[in-house]
Amino acid sequence: MTHSADGPRVRPAIADIPAYVPGRPPAAREGMRTHKLSSNENPYPPLSSVVESVTEAVESMNRYPDMGNTRLYAALSDRLGVPVEHLAAGTGSVAVLYHLLQAFCETGDEVVYAWRSFEAYPIAVAVTGATSVKVPLDADARHDLDAMLAAITDRTKAVIVCTPNNPTGPAVSHAELEAFVDRVPPHVLVVVDEAYREFVRADDPVDGLRLYRRRANVVAMRTFAKAYGLAGFRIGYVVAQPEVAAAVRACALPFGVSSVAQAAAVASLDAEPELLERVASVVAERERVVADLREQGWGVPEAQGNFVWLPLGDRTVEFAAAADEAGIMVRPFAGEGARVSIGEPEANDVFLAVARRWRSAD
Repeated sequence: MTHSADGPRVRPAIADIPAYVPGRPPAAREGMRTHKLSSNENPYPPLSSVVESVTEAVESMNRYPDMGNTRLYAALSDRLGVPVEHLAAGTGSVAVLYHLLQAFCETGDEVVYAWRSFEAYPIAVAVTGATSVKVPLDADARHDLDAMLAAITDRTKAVIVCTPNNPTGPAVSHAELEAFVDRVPPHVLVVVDEAYREFVRADDPVDGLRLYRRRANVVAMRTFAKAYGLAGFRIGYVVAQPEVAAAVRACALPFGVSSVAQAAAVASLDAEPELLERVASVVAERERVVADLREQGWGVPEAQGNFVWLPLGDRTVEFAAAADEAGIMVRPFAGEGARVSIGEPEANDVFLAVARRWRSAD
């Protein structure tokens, strides 16, 4: 980044922040239906009951939102069995993570997390001036919890565990994470990113709330974007001990969570059984896609989110281009692999056909 000698100077930490790369929508193709499988979005349209609540909230858009998220916190408190003062919401779980790290980290501190994992982590850490400590995933694209423990130093302020891991798919078991948490120093935050928790069908799934109740340094981070289908409204939250939750709220933007987002989240909690039926449908499609890919000969890691990971290495961009030609937009990570969201069956069939042609051409 360049600047004049006498002009404003951006902090070095900001100048070096990597850009967040969103999943791109497919380009329109004449005579071809296209599908966006690049952003892990819920493929189902919103429920009518949620739309009704949002429409009602829109009628008061001339007023500021409830800065205290009163109805939402009450609904979450009732659903999760946690005190209201243990909650902090923001514009997506990623925003809540930003606030959390801003509250606890500064220049000279370190934040440990697996890599590759959610690409917002290095950005959120860099904004605070802290340093990322990236611990490589193991050969099965899983968190190497022992290596993460070994990476903790007296400078470590937080450890982030993304389970299921985005973008590779495997989930940590609750027993594994509990043993890990018990060995982390009590002054180090353990952030359990459970953005895809509703899609997990593994034995012994992680429950961040159980861990937060046992250890004061555990933070459970969740979102309404995926299973609840509210990606466009940006709303997520953390459950943490009151001192931690209060620190997150102190760093949050005033009136950050919009009225429509709050209304949609409350309505979605009311409609949870219907939404979880949709999650079950996505999981069934995921199992079908994974089985087909493995039959084709792909080495697909365990998939516990609403996406699959293809370890393509140096041919990742080439594969993404082939998928684009077929009307499918995937999320490539150049030199590593491609993450492909589970969409509606038609979209998944097109993706499987691309994958099959790719394997047969090798």
